[in-house]
Amino acid sequence: MTDVALDRPAARTAPVLFALAVFTSASLVFVVQPMVAKLILPKLGGSAAVWNTSMVFFQAALLAGYAYAHALQRVRSLRAQVGVHLAALALAALFLPLRVSGVLGDPPPDAPIVWLLGVLALSVGAPFAVLSATAPLLQAWYARVRAGEPDAANPYVLYAASNLGSFLALLAYPVVLEPLLRLQSQTAVWSGGYLVFVVIMLGLATLAWRSRDSGVSDEPLARSEPIAWKRRLVWLLLAAAPSSLMLGVTSYLSTDVASAPFLWVVPLALYLLTFVIAFQAKPLISPRIALLAHAVLLPLCVSWLPFNTSLPTPMLFGLHLATFFITALVCHQALAGRRPPADRLTEFYLWLSLGGVVGGAFTALVAPVLFDVVREYPLVLVLAALARPRVAGPLSRRDWVLAVVTVAACAVGPAMLALLKAHPELQRFYVWKAAVMLGHVLLAVAVVCVLLVRGRPVLFTALLAVMTISAHGLAGQYDWIESKRSFFGVLRIARYDDARYGPVHVLMHGSTMHGAEIVDPRNRCVPMLYYATTTPIGQAMLKVQNHKPAAVVGVVGLGTGTLAAYKRAADSLTYYEIDPLVERFARDPNRFGFISRCAEGPVGVVLGDARLSLAHEPDGKFDLLVIDAFSSDSVPVHLLTEEALRGYLRVLKPDGAVLLHLSNRNLEITTPAIAAAREIGAPAMLSAFKARDKRSPMIEASTEALIVARSDEGLRAFQGDSRWWVPPATETRAWTDDYTNLVGAMWRDMKADAEDARKRAALESR
Repeated sequence: MTDVALDRPAARTAPVLFALAVFTSASLVFVVQPMVAKLILPKLGGSAAVWNTSMVFFQAALLAGYAYAHALQRVRSLRAQVGVHLAALALAALFLPLRVSGVLGDPPPDAPIVWLLGVLALSVGAPFAVLSATAPLLQAWYARVRAGEPDAANPYVLYAASNLGSFLALLAYPVVLEPLLRLQSQTAVWSGGYLVFVVIMLGLATLAWRSRDSGVSDEPLARSEPIAWKRRLVWLLLAAAPSSLMLGVTSYLSTDVASAPFLWVVPLALYLLTFVIAFQAKPLISPRIALLAHAVLLPLCVSWLPFNTSLPTPMLFGLHLATFFITALVCHQALAGRRPPADRLTEFYLWLSLGGVVGGAFTALVAPVLFDVVREYPLVLVLAALARPRVAGPLSRRDWVLAVVTVAACAVGPAMLALLKAHPELQRFYVWKAAVMLGHVLLAVAVVCVLLVRGRPVLFTALLAVMTISAHGLAGQYDWIESKRSFFGVLRIARYDDARYGPVHVLMHGSTMHGAEIVDPRNRCVPMLYYATTTPIGQAMLKVQNHKPAAVVGVVGLGTGTLAAYKRAADSLTYYEIDPLVERFARDPNRFGFISRCAEGPVGVVLGDARLSLAHEPDGKFDLLVIDAFSSDSVPVHLLTEEALRGYLRVLKPDGAVLLHLSNRNLEITTPAIAAAREIGAPAMLSAFKARDKRSPMIEASTEALIVARSDEGLRAFQGDSRWWVPPATETRAWTDDYTNLVGAMWRDMKADAEDARKRAALESR
């Protein structure tokens, strides 16, 4: 049968309908990811590792969808393909509305990865995989339905529409959907969107049927030359590098720089945007501009990578995100330049998806086992430079000279520091500082040299590796005593020299301090930071102990176990901690001794999500329950909802109280907590302590806390204390298991910071 074009109305309708279907499916695919992550939040918390592992699942489900789309091309009849896909959409609809499957029970603390992947597969696997198949499938159908039309030769432009839908949906979730809709409404809207997509697909089915009636061949496109395995491997590697970097930069920024809410949204959004640009018919950023920007940003990024405290946080975020974006764009433009003819389209996307799974699995699953800190990010960042096109011909004398100068410049700084470390008599502050400054100057020289060999990708990559090693050697002045990694993040112990007490060991979880202990045996049991006797937490412990000869205390969030320093022999103290590695650190007397040396009597630790664990406790157990989980890098908002607060009050004695430690660097979470207490009719009092001793910042930390009780009897010890007051009314909406608004919390925090800065400026101008 001879291929002829569709009739004119259908010819006008087809591109719009195909683009709408691709855009809708991509939007549904990417808006469901944060939605499902929020549904799982009460089970595993909100650490970057939970998101990274979820991303591996979504990439694997995407691979399954692409494999299904590729396999469906073996069905010769276009109409049969459409019928099969409609049936698959109908079967996947049986999993709606969205919900977290309870088949696997609660997550085991020692094996959360397997549990998380299993729950995601049972909860959203089928609809996600079927929707994921839409982009390659519709592009293949488009090439056949539009056979003979000028645009049929490049169905890949629909891939740009797909990623644009993904990009917009991803940004819309935290900005629009979460603040305006409860979680139950979100899942209902998504299920409705799925049904709308099915209707659009029915329209495309009608178009496919009409295409046969209009004379368009129902036979597959003519097959082009088979794809060589070497070319497939290049596809896989070019897709794997950006996928790995997307998760790697998320881990690096949240671990070594400063975490912020929705940090994972930005790299994922930039990742999708690079696909949009790379597969445009006329790219917004040309490959020539992208390669030049890549050659400038990449050496700068690797030379500053270890110095996460030397530059302002916004500048560090900007540098790393810009480098990730341009590196991913270079890889994806290289992919777009190697795309096959339309008849091999689904095979191309299958290998692209497989690369995404390989890259994501390496970063999220393999790297945490191989590396104690985030090493995978700089490793892949350097190796991705091999994606650059090369200039033909052997290396010139100029190339060799630049290489020698780079290696020499990179060697001097670390060598000088090694010499100073080997000779303590030379270690003067100004000498050390001069050596570090010289090392930075020479690294800048190396940056220029590496830029000049950008046309030689192998040499360019090798010199970047040398720069990375040199930069880490130059940063050797920042010594960590120990570093360990778990599913929930990187735990490190640092040494700090305090002006009053001498050496102090500090537990860092990511970029947040989770406790500190004085090394000197005479003072090692002095509670520090948020737990000092002067802070609201310390005050609450002392007040409860003054009224209770045998207090029963529960604490959510273990850290170094500092509150164990308050424990008397008659008291009962139980911690609730989600990370088993934290317990090993806190119980090991060679690391921290609050539990092993300072507490009088045994201290219990219950592993698992605190809210799930507390649900198993009997009514009226605690005199004081301290919820100390909100100062960390990833705030578990499910511990701050109305439902959570009701659960805390249930396990309190009639005169007991729950203290919410609300200090946070990025979110204003005090007013939602106040609103939650008001909604359930629980009396509450607020305290905001400001640290006073600036010479010894480890001794005490500024702390904000809200104490809530079942009745006024539970607050009797705090009434009349000027450090505590009844909080004013707030217009902030209380958070529930069905509603949170992190963007609003960020905005309130930014406004408060701006107001504080304005007041300081006004005082200084007087």
